[in-house]
Amino acid sequence: MTEIEVLKPVIAGNTGARNEGILGLECMQFLSEMCTRFYGKRNDLLRARKLRQKDFDSGLLPGFRDDTSHIREEKWKIAEFPAYLKDRRVEITGPAGDAKMVINAFNSGAKVYMSDFEDAQSPTWNGLIMGQDNLYDAVRRDLRFKSNDGRIYEMDDNVAALFVRPRGLHMEERHVSVGGKPVPASFFDFAVFLFNNGKELISRGYSPCFYIPKTESREEAKLWNDIFSFSESYLNLKSGSIKATFLVETILAAFEMDEILYETREHSAGLNCGRWDYIFSYIKKFRNHPDLILPDRSEVTMDKGFLLAYSKLLIDTCHKRGAHAMGGMSAYIPVKSDPAANDRALQKVREDKIREVLLGHDGTWVAHPSLVPVAMEVFNHYMKEENQLGKAPSPEKISREDLLKPVKGKITEAGIQSNVRVGLKYIDSWLSGRGAAPIYNLMEDAATAEICRSQLWQWIKNRAIMEDGRIVTPELVRSVLDAEKEGLGMSVRSSMALEIFNNLVFSEDFEEFLTTEAYLALLDGGAQ
Repeated sequence: MTEIEVLKPVIAGNTGARNEGILGLECMQFLSEMCTRFYGKRNDLLRARKLRQKDFDSGLLPGFRDDTSHIREEKWKIAEFPAYLKDRRVEITGPAGDAKMVINAFNSGAKVYMSDFEDAQSPTWNGLIMGQDNLYDAVRRDLRFKSNDGRIYEMDDNVAALFVRPRGLHMEERHVSVGGKPVPASFFDFAVFLFNNGKELISRGYSPCFYIPKTESREEAKLWNDIFSFSESYLNLKSGSIKATFLVETILAAFEMDEILYETREHSAGLNCGRWDYIFSYIKKFRNHPDLILPDRSEVTMDKGFLLAYSKLLIDTCHKRGAHAMGGMSAYIPVKSDPAANDRALQKVREDKIREVLLGHDGTWVAHPSLVPVAMEVFNHYMKEENQLGKAPSPEKISREDLLKPVKGKITEAGIQSNVRVGLKYIDSWLSGRGAAPIYNLMEDAATAEICRSQLWQWIKNRAIMEDGRIVTPELVRSVLDAEKEGLGMSVRSSMALEIFNNLVFSEDFEEFLTTEAYLALLDGGAQ
């Protein structure tokens, strides 16, 4: 089958899997060969990210690539996608590890359920294995859950189509090693799901579908396409069986949308506006650019500046190539205890979805089953066809300057307080094993905490000027932090969250992802 040496993987964690074979020998051989073939390339790409960051830190800014102009200028389209994926007007997301949430998502009435091993899933070993177990049963329509009050949750006959989001290329899974090295977390999540469910999905008339996060370049998309092709050959799946939507949630990917679709054209299921990580990426990549500082997080909305430009470019790019242009997540969730607040939240969601569908998106995301009817009503009203692929492209040409244009607004003490509060509470939740956390009536995941801590770091680093004329200093942020940390509690986990947050905000060097540092703490003393 192969001339390269394939090393036997070592599993350090007790699987506790319900389904025999989830991490069986054949599955682990598949993962091992994937790692052997692609581990080096993945590491090369991560090194390339660091080199590009050095360029940005020295004052350079990204733009459209000269060496790929032919891809942008030539006429081509992605491969035809399955008929059942032509209408994706409402998609719901949530962590894979919670069986009740998984069942409710499948039964929500959404067209697609994106089951998440990434930002909405704290990567505890137990949670990851439970997630793979849940999806194994769900693919076979066998998933059931019994609540403490005796209520039984089961899957309906007509359920949402399944997409799975593995973790990003930068993450490791330290419970499994090959050749003495932890396996890339993205490889683990992808390989275990596909090996156990790929053929079963195809036998039921579905494609194995994935959402791929955090991509930064054409080369990273090509790596994933090579992994898809290798996997199809290894598992004897028809070429092109795997379909993937790539999240455009980094500022660099925005300049290479044509290229990402081109490299994955046999396997493509479109692109998605991953708005929260996109904001984080903008802050992170330009952290040393005083002229690109963003205001309070609440003022950075999708109808302004670089965010509006990237939405328009994504839609035009996708439709030109016959691909879906998926909208993003509104973080608002129902507020059962306050009817007035609930009405305001639903109206916020409605307005967000109207903006997306009128802009030209083919579908959108929601975070809660109760929001599916709200989003569905909007898209049903404004989008009479299965999608908007036939919509005439915008005459507006999005430029490099448009994609870099910062959102203007104010930096306030309230904005600092909000970043401190939400960042601390989310990290505390993540360490407890909950990656999707309702905080102040918003459903937050890791991307929100990334924005919170990176904004504070950038404001301090660049001595940002606040609305009242004060400069954002470490002392000012620490004073806010001291006032807010009392509400967090004094448990061991909360102390760990506070330490992580302090390290991320006040360190001299910027940590690329909070989840890499927090993962070590999770292994050390958080939820297992």
